[in-house]
Amino acid sequence: QVDWTFPVDVADVVMMGRIGRLGLFRRPKRSDWEYVHQSLDVVGMSAFAERQIGELSGGQQQRVFIARALAQEAELMLMDEPLTGLDVRSQEDIFVVLDELRTRGVTVMIATHDLNLAAERFDRVMLLNGRLLGFGKPEDVFTPERLISAYGGHIRMLETGDGTMIVNDTCCDH
Repeated sequence: QVDWTFPVDVADVVMMGRIGRLGLFRRPKRSDWEYVHQSLDVVGMSAFAERQIGELSGGQQQRVFIARALAQEAELMLMDEPLTGLDVRSQEDIFVVLDELRTRGVTVMIATHDLNLAAERFDRVMLLNGRLLGFGKPEDVFTPERLISAYGGHIRMLETGDGTMIVNDTCCDH
């Protein structure tokens, strides 16, 4: 849980990602602040460095937290529903950042319940329901058999001109 009223600015939130590299009770060096500002540049949030985190939109806050992870110099990022509650524009902004991370060699794993988004935007997916049901390219994993196994038959796959759409059908027992 995040207290959005806590008086901390964006640069300090990103600096929290450097704490593990600083050591206990050590003050940030110039190089640490350079990592902070580089991370904010990558996510397009440099202009907001001195703003309070609570003043930002949900999409902006999400980009700040990605910058914090970048400041850690992480090679692997695990994100739980990072697009939930964001408008389409903010989601696209996050995908621009994720594409940049990919070019930098960062592995990003995202938990999502949006199967269409996963099929459209991710090169590898993992389907879980208490156990691993499939891992690989979306078109190889999101098969009717696996989706029925994962969702108990409450899934419909609709063929459209743009491809296949997966619909969570929870209204009725079939």
